[in-house]
Amino acid sequence: MTRTIELPQQSRQVNQLRHSEHVNTLNELHNELHEELAELNKHHHALSPETEKMEATAHAASTPTDAQRLKEHTVNKHAVSQVELERQAYRRKQRNKSIATSLISTVILVAVVVVALHNSPGWPRVKETFFSPEYFMKSLPAIGQGLLLNLRILGFAVVGVAVLATGLALLRTSKSPVLFPLRVLASAYTTLMRGIPMIVLLYLIGFGIPGLDPTHRIDPALLGTIAVVIDYAAYVSEVLRAGVNDVHPSQRASARSIGLSASQTTWLVVIPQAIRKVTPALMNDFISMQKDVGLISVLGAVDAVRAAQISVASSYNFTPYVVASLMFILMSVPFIIFSDWYSERLRKRELSGGTV
Repeated sequence: MTRTIELPQQSRQVNQLRHSEHVNTLNELHNELHEELAELNKHHHALSPETEKMEATAHAASTPTDAQRLKEHTVNKHAVSQVELERQAYRRKQRNKSIATSLISTVILVAVVVVALHNSPGWPRVKETFFSPEYFMKSLPAIGQGLLLNLRILGFAVVGVAVLATGLALLRTSKSPVLFPLRVLASAYTTLMRGIPMIVLLYLIGFGIPGLDPTHRIDPALLGTIAVVIDYAAYVSEVLRAGVNDVHPSQRASARSIGLSASQTTWLVVIPQAIRKVTPALMNDFISMQKDVGLISVLGAVDAVRAAQISVASSYNFTPYVVASLMFILMSVPFIIFSDWYSERLRKRELSGGTV
């Protein structure tokens, strides 16, 4: 019984010894690993500034900045497809082809006209009568002085036409029962004045008004200005009336809803929109009026046309008429170019509204 009890005690002692040996071995291994890790950490801390700098540089190079991202987004947003590039190339080709064709056709037309005039039997005589450099320079000062009178009349006529035409347009578009008699008179006025030729109206006013009091002389330039204002106010008022009627009723309703009165709505909302809509038509009337102020010469006012007539009567050479024509053309060309540009601008604005 004693041996059976002692044997297990000895085995337990042996197991305890073996366990302590394993623990010691593991502790030694743990200490060695700990020392190696400490040594590696020392080397890592020694190299960390350079390593961090290299890592930051690599990260900055690999990571795009905000400016680069914005640039890439803009490029991608406005990138043009290959189909659109082909369309643009085709349009450029067609435009260049059209320009070349226009130039060639113009050169051919000018050449045909020059050859036809040069081969005409009466061309030398016509050239001397209408395109004489001598009479061109002689008549230039007097015609230029007369053109200044045309410009003064034009300036006063523009103001008078603007005031009278605006009043007529507002009367014709008014809905007030109180203004019914004036509305009828305005309608009759525009109908009557648009039916009378300009030169006839000049004769009626230029010789009719002075007949009321023959003892007082009235300047023919003043009478001519009155005739021009009366005639063109009828045309311009109809243009303005069309512009006022073209303004959508919602514009009036919106203006009244924010507290504007009827007169404020008319002057601040309706009329500005109406003028913008009919500006090309008004420019055409203005260009036409520039030419028609030359008709006041029939009343005896010494304008550009009358100065040319006096020069022709003294020399029997018609070059002064060409000089007067060139002056009126030079006066009208800037407004014609502006009118064409503004009309094209309005057309592009309207077309851009439906662009997808």
